[in-house]
Amino acid sequence: MKALMFRQTALSAFVAVALAGCSLAPDYKRPDAPVSPAWPDQPKVQYGAYSRATTLGSQPAADIVPQAGTPAADLGWREFFRDPRLQALIELALVNNRDLRVAVQRVEEARAQYGIQRGAQWPSIGAGIQGQRQHLPANMRPGGPDSSSISSSYQAGIGLTTFEIDLFGRLRNLSEAAYQQYLSTEQAQKTVHITLVGSVAQSYFNLRAAEVQLDLTQRTLASRQESYDLVKRRFDGGVASELDLNQSKSLLDTASADLAQLARARAQAMNALVLVVGTPLPDTLPPPATFGRDQVLAAVPSGLPSDLLERRPDIAAAENQLLSANANIGAARAAFFPTISLTGLLGVASPSLGDLFKGGQGYWSFSPSITTPLFAGGSIREGLNLAKARDNIAVAQYEQTIQQAFREVSDALAGEATYGAQLDAQRALQDSSARTLELSNLRYTNGIDSYLQVQTAQVDFFNAQLALVQTGLAALINRVELYKALGGGWEETTKVQ
Repeated sequence: MKALMFRQTALSAFVAVALAGCSLAPDYKRPDAPVSPAWPDQPKVQYGAYSRATTLGSQPAADIVPQAGTPAADLGWREFFRDPRLQALIELALVNNRDLRVAVQRVEEARAQYGIQRGAQWPSIGAGIQGQRQHLPANMRPGGPDSSSISSSYQAGIGLTTFEIDLFGRLRNLSEAAYQQYLSTEQAQKTVHITLVGSVAQSYFNLRAAEVQLDLTQRTLASRQESYDLVKRRFDGGVASELDLNQSKSLLDTASADLAQLARARAQAMNALVLVVGTPLPDTLPPPATFGRDQVLAAVPSGLPSDLLERRPDIAAAENQLLSANANIGAARAAFFPTISLTGLLGVASPSLGDLFKGGQGYWSFSPSITTPLFAGGSIREGLNLAKARDNIAVAQYEQTIQQAFREVSDALAGEATYGAQLDAQRALQDSSARTLELSNLRYTNGIDSYLQVQTAQVDFFNAQLALVQTGLAALINRVELYKALGGGWEETTKVQ
């Protein structure tokens, strides 16, 4: 009994030593963010600047995008996107999109891999029973030539398979590396989630813009048909020339061609939306909101560049990759040191199965081993060099991820600073083009101008209408990009501060 307690105590001590071994991984220090501590100044543009000296100076981003309020990363997409149909589409996509499904399974894969690596730090104990019967020639029989030619043996017991005592932290660092890979995969899933929310919104807005432009073109086609009919009557009455008639016909044909093009664009936009949602769109979707910037929140707090380090999952994933590479250096360093392994067996043995579990049949074995590298052709040294190179790569990728995030936010802030003035100018252009067309029609019907002025005015007005829709679409997508660049889109509802 005392011997058994001693063996149990010894085993516990070995396990404790294994788990308390030192680590040769470098002390981790987060690299400094290679970006400015503040967002770049944004262009200051105001519609109507043509009436006075144009001001293209700069003003801080804080004057454009409020810094107070809920951070974008905590702002739920249901609050940011105000269009009920878009909300329903995002909800569908989060259930059906295949990219997101793959990302979720990648997390499960990494979690399982971490579990496997973590399990390698613990002893593996198994139980078994075996029997053997063999025929021996006379000259090899233990009892002499006249003894039985058949020999039997039976064993039963529990055994400790080869267990590495992790004195130098090799297994622990490999486990830490796998754990950081798992965390990185979790952050990658968040990135896919955020990207999906933004992609659904962009595809939806592209579809809505195509529908608005298609409606404009249909109304333009009807208007040009009326104009053509008017010119045709004037031509038949000898008032209008054949040139006027052909110019009116060319406008009508152009509108027909534009209608076909935009019908195709709408169908393709619908196909793109169905793909990103991952399922055909149901007929029970809520009606869409009016196309415009009111479909999203009016402003998104930008915060400071340093906030991105905590709120962007792609940056967090890059840092997890860096931590994993750092742990792998520790594992590579441990390869230079001796490896201590244990193998043990405790059980019973007997030449007779019936006597196997009777008293006096017990046996045990204990086999510690120490191996140390002497010559490996430089592979151990190169393994360390490989781990260091991968760590340097991870540092560069981490810094690059931060720089890319900074650029994405800065670009979106520049858009927020300028799209308002551009939209104002486009609306004014549309209004002036409409008035020009009205006056051109009056002058033509009164015989003052030729139909060329009407033709030019109709083209200008139609192009101004389409350009306003395109600018509105660009402004919408820019605000979505800002929300996404600041880490928004992961939360469904806004987190309470």
